[in-house]
Amino acid sequence: MARIAVIGAGLGAMAASARLATAGHRVTVFERSATYGGGVRSWERDGFRFDTGPGVLHLPAVYRDLFVKTGREALEDRVGLVRLDPAVRHVFPDGTAVSLPSGSRAGVVKALDATLGAGSGERWTDMLARARTVWDAIRRPLLEEPLTADGVERLREGLARDPYPALHGKGLLRRRTPTLAEAAEDELRDPRLVLMLNACANSYGLEPETAPAGAAVLAYMEHTFGTWYVRGGMRALADALYTRCTERKVDFRFGCEVAGVLEEDGTAVGVKPAEGPDVPADAVVVGTSRMPGTAPAEGAPPYVPALSRLTVLLALRGARPTGTAHRTVVHRADSPGQPLTVLRPDDPALRPDDGHETAVLSVGVAPGEVDGEDDASRFADRLTSAADAAGLDLGARVLWREVRTPWHIEEETGAPHGLVPAPALPGPFARGGRTRRDAVDVRPPNRTATNGLYRAGGWAHPGGGAAHAGMSGALVAGLIVEGDDWRGSY
Repeated sequence: MARIAVIGAGLGAMAASARLATAGHRVTVFERSATYGGGVRSWERDGFRFDTGPGVLHLPAVYRDLFVKTGREALEDRVGLVRLDPAVRHVFPDGTAVSLPSGSRAGVVKALDATLGAGSGERWTDMLARARTVWDAIRRPLLEEPLTADGVERLREGLARDPYPALHGKGLLRRRTPTLAEAAEDELRDPRLVLMLNACANSYGLEPETAPAGAAVLAYMEHTFGTWYVRGGMRALADALYTRCTERKVDFRFGCEVAGVLEEDGTAVGVKPAEGPDVPADAVVVGTSRMPGTAPAEGAPPYVPALSRLTVLLALRGARPTGTAHRTVVHRADSPGQPLTVLRPDDPALRPDDGHETAVLSVGVAPGEVDGEDDASRFADRLTSAADAAGLDLGARVLWREVRTPWHIEEETGAPHGLVPAPALPGPFARGGRTRRDAVDVRPPNRTATNGLYRAGGWAHPGGGAAHAGMSGALVAGLIVEGDDWRGSY
């Protein structure tokens, strides 16, 4: 039985902790804040409850696997999962709107053709079919195989070519691989379809003008594996994971910041809390955005695509209207590159009674884009107005609101500027008008160059998002339990 020190209590770190404890190791988690979950948190007032981080779940199989392997129990035995149908409703600047059914190619084709014109559905689903090529190419190296320090360059070489089968050898683009925005314009042709694809990428913290065309795989994943809601909000998933950890005797120490990792002769031998004595360990797992005791930029990959979020929590008077979509994406005429996501769950656990409703409005923002509380308030006003212009009629029903900014995210997670990392992708990102090898998206490895030192969570391989973070925990646990020769969990 080894002593494992885990730094941070985000989803990736807890996923690793539960698996390691199940394997018989003694696991201690050091979390600088007062609670677990990382960016997966909730905010409550007057009987209203809101997710302040991600509001939906993709690839739930990651957590189904975790609960089976740490307790022979289905995830659905611990949380209620609902597949959203429609998966999403899009409202475009010209006033047209379309709802996409969940998991039905024929249904998607029918809906798009009826709203955007004949042929629209086929162009969209053909794009998804091409995106499956990316999924087939990256599923194992980017989701199912751990990354070790000696494998970083091999992975970088493997990701240097975008596997998305589009635009290769077309005109001037022979000089570089295409971006997602370029592929969308070339293949989809209808600007509204382009907005749909770009909005999907943006929701993961990506900018379509710089992201590789292979980012279309994110739309493929949502279409194929669905978009899911956790009853009670995503915080309920963090609650269930924390409970599973405590059932496996994981020791959590909250309010305990780690100042550094202890090393001897190139091997991690423990952690140094900011207060109190050093804690010896046989292995250390870092689940935070940076290595404790280092500057924010040290040890980071050359390029990590990420945006922060500005979120507006609305407590609404009046019942939720029948037929309201759970997730609506408003493509704003005043800011077409910054789509607004509106989440309106039909969940009694989130409201004081059926005479009220909650809504969460959010957009991706770059560092420095929101300047102070007054600017955040004006930003929130514009978002509410945009939702009303799209026919959601929220403004007149607002009892009160809470505006959440990148500063809140930075305070809760420690991530610089409140950035939320995107999932890792193949192909170089465009920087300065061209693609460069150093912009290939390779994250810090799960096993570092220091013996006994590992990394999990959204800032490590395979990147951000609840599912990817959970997968990172599985990869780290596999390396520690099975050894460095372990090549994956499937």
